Amino acid sequence: MIPLSIKILKNLNGRLLIPAYRLAEQKPQIGIVHLGPGAFFRGHQAWYTEQALKFGGDWAISAVSMRSPDVSQALMPQDGLYILALLDVIQSYQVIGAISEVLIATEQYPQVFARLTAASTKYVTMTITEKGYCLNASGTLDLENALVKQDLSCTSQPVTAIGLLYTALEARFQANIAPFCVISCDNLTDNGHKLRMALIAFAEQKDPTIANWLSQQLISPLTMVDSITPATDDAIKAQVGAELGVGDNWPIKREAFVQWVIEDVLPADRPAWQQAGVIYAKDVTAFEKAKLRLLNAPHSALAYVGSLLGYETVFDAMQDNRLTCFVQQMINEEIIPSFTPPTELDINQYSADILARFRNPAIRHLLAQIAWDGSQKLPMRILPAIGDNLAAGKPIDKLAFAIAAWCRFIVKRFSDKEKLVDPLSEPLLAVAAKCNGKAEHDVALFLAVSAVFPAELAAHTSFNAAVQAAYHQLVNDPAGALLAFIGEA
Repeated sequence: MIPLSIKILKNLNGRLLIPAYRLAEQKPQIGIVHLGPGAFFRGHQAWYTEQALKFGGDWAISAVSMRSPDVSQALMPQDGLYILALLDVIQSYQVIGAISEVLIATEQYPQVFARLTAASTKYVTMTITEKGYCLNASGTLDLENALVKQDLSCTSQPVTAIGLLYTALEARFQANIAPFCVISCDNLTDNGHKLRMALIAFAEQKDPTIANWLSQQLISPLTMVDSITPATDDAIKAQVGAELGVGDNWPIKREAFVQWVIEDVLPADRPAWQQAGVIYAKDVTAFEKAKLRLLNAPHSALAYVGSLLGYETVFDAMQDNRLTCFVQQMINEEIIPSFTPPTELDINQYSADILARFRNPAIRHLLAQIAWDGSQKLPMRILPAIGDNLAAGKPIDKLAFAIAAWCRFIVKRFSDKEKLVDPLSEPLLAVAAKCNGKAEHDVALFLAVSAVFPAELAAHTSFNAAVQAAYHQLVNDPAGALLAFIGEA
């Protein structure tokens, strides 16, 4: 196979989409630095920027890995290019050329610092996972974090993303260069605002003058991102090679659906992201709520109910008409009525798109993986909708069924002696060990886990009754219980 590179782009033209601008005499200059160039970034933000570059502008990306050399070693020999495979009923391929370089902060700090301090760098985007923000339980900068302490006390090369950004912003201040706009693309609630406050809090420890400057000028919007991007494996490398005859060190695969919502506060000087499909919204939190309730809640329900029925993947579970009917009813009768959607979102179409994503035969999404960390997910995905519906006198039976399925899932993991992947695995398995199959007894034990269930909800009579009713039916006959809940028994 021919290795992917600029040299062979012309040969690929006509067979798949290519970044023609990379072949032009005048190529886009770097205007964006991205921290954390993992698979999701390359399938999501880099793809959006790829589409935006078709409309012109100097918005090429300098991708910065904080520590790992893997991405640089894979992409730099092929001129930063890689192939994106869109996996759906019909599969397609595209060469992404938005990344001009990949730097490693620990090894190439002077080059990284130069990029961050250049006046031409207008945006810094980030996918560094929640841990990378060094926040405490209250969502503010953890000044007791050992790495934060190191960056605050040391004048040498910073080791945290917050320290790195502050150092660059300090240099821009001294050079009378406006701060870059920082955009968090991590699945972190209130992400942009927390990032902004973390940077200002760090600056307050270093130089109050710069903290004041940032509080007045730093832009860091809230965002919401969405697209299933499985990890690259040998299978996708072989598939790309077989289909295109091209060797790619690190191709990316993702579902066709993609969404990026950005709080509408960016300066006018921006990439043509809107033309690429980015939604600029006044209220990003409303989109977050829509995602949590219409995507994540049904996903979790599928995971626990589908697992009890013996299914392995989301696609497998979606082939069961009883289960899809249950999920559709839960969405229509209990989830959509539980909140007010953002004005920019067609909620019925969005929900239909989500169910179509669940049916994607090309994405092998394991129910067991979605079921991980239920103690952390359910309080965000399902319990708020239950609370809102109870307060409004609306039904909760199907949402409570999902909670009961989670309880039975834990009991089954215990009885089957299988690992439970959850931060609260020990106390949850201890609860499962005490269960005897009697709904009133078992549900009371689970609802007493205060780290999952707020006391007011756990004591709510209607909630208890709904979970117990579902649990009782699930103990002996999960399939029959499902039929009963969709009105076909």
